[in-house]
Amino acid sequence: MALTPPQITTPLSGSQILVQCLLNHGVDIVFAYPGGASMPIHQALTRVSDRLRTILPRHEQGGGFGASGYARSTGKVGVCLATSGPGATNFVTCLADSKMDSTPIIAITGQVGTPVIGTDAFQETPIIEVCRAITKHHYLVTRTEDIVRVMKEAFHVASTGRPGPIIIDVPKDVQMRQITVSDWDPPMNLPGYHPDKRATRQQLEQVLELIRQSQKPIIYAGGGIISANAATHLRQFAEKTGIPVALTLHGLGGFPAEHFLCLHMLGMHGTIYANYAINEADLLLALGVRFDDRVTGKVSEFAKHGKIVHIDIDASELNKNKVAVLPIHGDVGHALQDLNRLLDAEPVRESPRGGRFADWIRQIEYWRETEPLRYADRDDAILPQYAIQRLWQILRDRGQLDDTIITTGVGQHQMWAAQYFRFNKPRTWITSGGLGTMGFGLPAAMGAQAANPLKTVIDIDGDGSFLMNIQELACCFTEKLPVKVLLLNNQHLGMVVQWEDRFFEGNRGHTYLGAGFGEEPYPDFVALARGFRCGSRRIVRKEDVDGALEEMLDSKGPFVLDVMVPYQEHVLPMIPSGLTVRDMIKA
Repeated sequence: MALTPPQITTPLSGSQILVQCLLNHGVDIVFAYPGGASMPIHQALTRVSDRLRTILPRHEQGGGFGASGYARSTGKVGVCLATSGPGATNFVTCLADSKMDSTPIIAITGQVGTPVIGTDAFQETPIIEVCRAITKHHYLVTRTEDIVRVMKEAFHVASTGRPGPIIIDVPKDVQMRQITVSDWDPPMNLPGYHPDKRATRQQLEQVLELIRQSQKPIIYAGGGIISANAATHLRQFAEKTGIPVALTLHGLGGFPAEHFLCLHMLGMHGTIYANYAINEADLLLALGVRFDDRVTGKVSEFAKHGKIVHIDIDASELNKNKVAVLPIHGDVGHALQDLNRLLDAEPVRESPRGGRFADWIRQIEYWRETEPLRYADRDDAILPQYAIQRLWQILRDRGQLDDTIITTGVGQHQMWAAQYFRFNKPRTWITSGGLGTMGFGLPAAMGAQAANPLKTVIDIDGDGSFLMNIQELACCFTEKLPVKVLLLNNQHLGMVVQWEDRFFEGNRGHTYLGAGFGEEPYPDFVALARGFRCGSRRIVRKEDVDGALEEMLDSKGPFVLDVMVPYQEHVLPMIPSGLTVRDMIKA
């Protein structure tokens, strides 16, 4: 991208140059934890605090996930910074998570000086080698003169094609050396990188011909719809063709949940009607997906009755897990725009509710009516599904849904949130899908709140996940980030307990998180939250749910609502790993 070069003719240190590059690329927030090898960069950041906000997380992983929440809620590149050695290695999980979930972040790490690299110097780690397989690209900067080019390339690679994480390792002497920058917009050196790819007209005409030949088509849409900013185009395409849409975990929000054609989430814990539809479809339009095992189950049986069209910006995903009759390497947003133009010239169907697919729609409606998402509600306890459903309903009734962002940890609460909270807009749902990282929810919410100060950001979390990065409550308080936490506290590692119940005869293998004494839950999350000067409340009775949710939403600062829920609940429906729709557990 072309940059407007700053009018700077005096010598600058490498750290000052790096910070100026952040400003040149439109960065407004960086999540940064200082240390010996990154101190020069922090010193440079203090000099631009009026233009670039530095947020101090309480753990480098919190900073990395904060950058992810920022990136996924805005579509911009998130930036985090840490020192060498343990600071850098604390980014490893964040980078792996971002690689799996196609999140554009840039992690900048300080490194020991170039003369001592390779000598096992204090806090030295070969972080580039450590992270080579879990980043989209990586740099060890050994010359101050290369910083401007490297930064330009990093932002370009992170944000184009299939988005992903970049790590930039900068030795301390490179940060401190002073030079005069003559060109703030140098040419990039990326000869093998060609991210722009567009489906051809011939390929798209083949797609439409396959639709015309189909009787039972289905759209299977994933996170690529969000990354490509293609939600509007997907809705137009679905409405023009009358084809129902099933969404992956990361696709939620890419198509309105309350739309007539939306079948909601498919896969292991997806809706019965979405999974039935995929199983019976004669044409599967896979848009921005990777045929993940949590969607497919037994791959050979997945969508075995249908022809597959797969459109994806990452050529390596085509025919990787499932062979397509028509694999198309291209940007899914551009493809949908072009398909809509072709459909305007020659429509596929003639009415807004079924058209030539009327029989197929009626069949799906029958499944939707007879096999809805359901749970056996109770009056003597707060079920997690009920708490999430009431949160959604209250936000809807208050007119706040469009201005609410939901993040989660990983486990049962994550799946219940995906099932019972309805997402109508993209970038309102942020979760760790591919890596499944516990501890993701709170720092991701922190990043999303920093990026969207006027929106309500809620972390729907479990007690196990929440404990893993609970220290970020301190960051939320001190940085005035009013994140809300709906904590579904069952005193157990709920998803592992569910698998123990289903597949290991209920034998508990270290999944109890409480302390086993008295009736008071352990730990005391209310006291912990108050220790961080955050608002808090615990509830155990169903009749208190609405009032407590209102109190949480009305609070001016960060707030933890500790909701005690029974640990015996299971996330249903469930297709056991590696099995098929025929093996679905419904109760």
